[in-house]
Amino acid sequence: MQSRFIRLRQNARLAGVLLLGLVLLTGCASTPRLAETTQQAIPSQAWVDDVPFHAQREYQCGPASLAMVLNHDGVDVSMEALIPQVFIPGREGSVQPEMLATVRRHGRVPFVLNDNFDALLTEIAAGHPVVVMQNLSLPAWPMWHYAVAIGYDLEANELTLHSGEEAERIESFRRFDATWARSDRWAFVALAPGELPHGIGEQRALEATAAFEQVQGAVDTLPAWQALVERFPASGMGHFALGNARHAAGDLAGAIDAFRNAVAQRDDLGVAWLNLGLSLQADGETDEARQALRRAADLPGHWQPRAREALVQL
Repeated sequence: MQSRFIRLRQNARLAGVLLLGLVLLTGCASTPRLAETTQQAIPSQAWVDDVPFHAQREYQCGPASLAMVLNHDGVDVSMEALIPQVFIPGREGSVQPEMLATVRRHGRVPFVLNDNFDALLTEIAAGHPVVVMQNLSLPAWPMWHYAVAIGYDLEANELTLHSGEEAERIESFRRFDATWARSDRWAFVALAPGELPHGIGEQRALEATAAFEQVQGAVDTLPAWQALVERFPASGMGHFALGNARHAAGDLAGAIDAFRNAVAQRDDLGVAWLNLGLSLQADGETDEARQALRRAADLPGHWQPRAREALVQL
């Protein structure tokens, strides 16, 4: 590993006009500082193996970056196939919603990371290539660019990226962060359902998984919901979504168990009480079903009419 980083740093000195421009633009930037907990948790050097490189053509850094991370995660798709899915000719590039939507269509969950260096390096250390968005020009005249971060060296304060027409490009933390900050440090990883980024919070995980479910359906999202409640066992909404996914997969007993966990964490979650009552009714547990439906009928919300109707039928 050490010899590889030395070789890369030596090769990286052959900079082009664009890199010279970045030196001028970022001269006053400071090197980002990591939290002490992050420094203790991650190795001093990390490298994500087997990330393929796709050189971009003009304005096609978005499709190229997506092809790299999707190919690395086992998705067999070419950059050329991705171009019409994410490239917007009128904007001469790709915008974030199209990037994330394309990842979902190809069966991976895109998780937008926290906007700091700690989150970026933590994911690289975990073996996840990270798509980053940079502005390679001044804020008033943006030149948006996507690249894939694949390695870092804390001692040298350097980041390694597949970027543009250059594989394994080395940038100092300071220079990279100056361009990354102009995108509000936007970055994401593309993971298979059932995997989660290391530093993600509950709400962001819920939103990313729910968006994936809208595209791929509840059954294909089931591993993602299971992983979410394992990471966040107190998430009432997570258990509720897991219950719905299990019900869609035909696992009535598993759905009931998840709905019970949901209301145990969120007693005010009326829709979870409703689904629990309906599932218990289908399972022949009439007395417990009646209790759950009464609780749903007592809580204000759009589920009340359905709960009251179910009680009358019961």
